[in-house]
Amino acid sequence: MNPSQWRTYLVTQAPLSAGRSTPEIVREAIAGGVDAVQLREKGTDARTRYELGLELRELTAEADVDLIVNDRIDIARAIDADGVHLGQCDLPVTVARDQLGSDAVIGCSTSTVAEATRAEADGADYLGVGAVYGTSSKDVASGKDGIGPDRIAAIADAVSIPVVGIGGITVENAGAVVDAGADGVAVISEITAAEEPTAATERLAAAVAGDEGPDTIEEVRTDD
Repeated sequence: MNPSQWRTYLVTQAPLSAGRSTPEIVREAIAGGVDAVQLREKGTDARTRYELGLELRELTAEADVDLIVNDRIDIARAIDADGVHLGQCDLPVTVARDQLGSDAVIGCSTSTVAEATRAEADGADYLGVGAVYGTSSKDVASGKDGIGPDRIAAIADAVSIPVVGIGGITVENAGAVVDAGADGVAVISEITAAEEPTAATERLAAAVAGDEGPDTIEEVRTDD
């Protein structure tokens, strides 16, 4: 359970899954080698998220994949998740640490160097930085086109904890995010909306590792 080793990170959101269930998507992403899964599911009630979280905890535990819960410290504790991910308007990192203990992984969403350094000082274990590119699934406070790889570089230079880029990331642009200094990338649509989530996860992991160029990526997609 070390965020510095996360290369591919799936954030769940059922409405983007083309009618498939979140456990189905997570199972396929695990088969594709995903390193971490975040239970997000915005718009669902606490009971639904809790019951879904129990399913995902079983799947991720069996595969030795880290499970993080978006926003809800109580649900993270109730399902014995590995940690929680907090936004700028959620409870503070320090509160999450008090509630979940020293072993929990606590992430924090940031988009500026000031937010990033404050989160690190408060005890965050990793940062979710974005939205890197324009996206419909996350608000982009800094403009419709996202903060861009240059901001990733500035934040990575300013902190010593792992940086995970998020927001509008695809196989085609993931390499640029990592080259800028991110340790890994988090995606929703690139895996969840894919016709074959397992293959999509494998392609993303290869792109993050620098193993695929655009020609190879297109060839793999044609063969699918």
